Amino acid sequence: MPEPRAFDLVVIGAGAAGLSVTAVAAQLGVPVALIERGAMGGDCLNFGCVPSKALLAAAHHAAAIRAAPRFGVSAGEPQVDFARALDHVHRAIAEIAPNDSEERFTGLGATVIRGEARFTGADTVAVNGETLTARRIVIAAGARAAVPPIPGLAAVPYLTNETLWRNRTRPRHLIVIGGGPIGLEMAFAHRRLGAEVTVLEAATMLGRDDPELAEGALLALKEEGIVLRDGVRIARVEGGEGAIAVVLDGDGGAEERIEGSHLLVATGRRPNLDTLDPDRAGIETTRFGVKVDRGLRSVSNRRVYAIGDIADVEGVGPRQFTHVASYHAGIVIRSALFRLPARVDYAALPRVTCLDPELAQVGMTEAEARAAGHRDLAILRWPLAENDRAIVEGTPRGLVKVVATRRGRILGAGILAPHAGEMIGMWGLAIAAGARLSTVAGMIAPYPTLAEAGKRAAGQAFAPRLFAPMTRRIVALLRRFG
Repeated sequence: MPEPRAFDLVVIGAGAAGLSVTAVAAQLGVPVALIERGAMGGDCLNFGCVPSKALLAAAHHAAAIRAAPRFGVSAGEPQVDFARALDHVHRAIAEIAPNDSEERFTGLGATVIRGEARFTGADTVAVNGETLTARRIVIAAGARAAVPPIPGLAAVPYLTNETLWRNRTRPRHLIVIGGGPIGLEMAFAHRRLGAEVTVLEAATMLGRDDPELAEGALLALKEEGIVLRDGVRIARVEGGEGAIAVVLDGDGGAEERIEGSHLLVATGRRPNLDTLDPDRAGIETTRFGVKVDRGLRSVSNRRVYAIGDIADVEGVGPRQFTHVASYHAGIVIRSALFRLPARVDYAALPRVTCLDPELAQVGMTEAEARAAGHRDLAILRWPLAENDRAIVEGTPRGLVKVVATRRGRILGAGILAPHAGEMIGMWGLAIAAGARLSTVAGMIAPYPTLAEAGKRAAGQAFAPRLFAPMTRRIVALLRRFG
């Protein structure tokens, strides 16, 4: 057998997390091997963030044409060519793909190996019949769509986020199983592009978000014409090509059939552990992925790190966002390459569900803050109906909601607004930097902008004292003597 090839670093998976680690290591001159069995760029580029936001962009253009008459511009009902909308999706992927390509990373100095990796020992990985050894191994293998064991599902041509982008025919009626961010974003996009849409959820839709903000987002979806059903029990799926029925269990044994042309399953994700043989490397795993400490090192094999969607930090489950993957990569770079202490801190972790209006959250929700033991909270709100930019643009639905301590420490913020994802960053920075409500309330925000709503929300903390009777008496005295 050939001698094993030795590297300082072996990275398994060329998604956002693995690519970030590899790029830095290679540019620092570290001997690094990057292994990928599928498409370079991983889930985000090929099946997740990029295609979904490209389709949402098409949906927003269709909605803008429908809304134009409100502003004195006549355009008529938009003519949607669904296949051309998918062409836009694939053009967007193709335009970004060179940044994640094998050629780019080879040019940076990395050894890129296309194949399936398997652990053969604590510090060895087999791929394409050869063995690689490494001082450190980074598992960045990601996750894939989880498909629930619904009777009859395997017999029908259902879609997931990985196969959705092959469908070039606009659904007549899209049924979505799963009322989380992925399911609702795709329901929203398809509805605006002309499909009938029904979303089915076993629990509560947008259950991880602040209920007050989630309620506004779900109301907007209903007004788009999307049928939302939560708390449902799916008995089975029936049908075939072009005709699919989801059968629900009703009260008293009655059944209800919901018929559609296409079925999208968006019920979460499962880690790509199946082919890695982690047991052979002494790597402890959970149903969420590789069990790691807050430094992202395996709790049972200190040579191994796990990052991105496959990292189960201290048994509380992964945070499956591309920006978290990049954040994890930075921690591993500091730890594995520079031997610096680095630990995960999700106190300022943002997330965005791209609907209209968008729903964004950073830090704790009100419920999370109370569950964490914070009792004396300041809950501050500013509605978009009182924001001049929202009024002139005809988008007054929404709310900025801030959770803070009475002493002004910011614990979290949620925003329901157009471009909420662009607005939430300020609050993430405030939390990370330890800025207080007074800092945000005192900033100069350009007028007219949606960002002013955040400043106004923070200012609500000081309004009771500013306009209190004592303050009025002080002002009256000053007027008398001056």
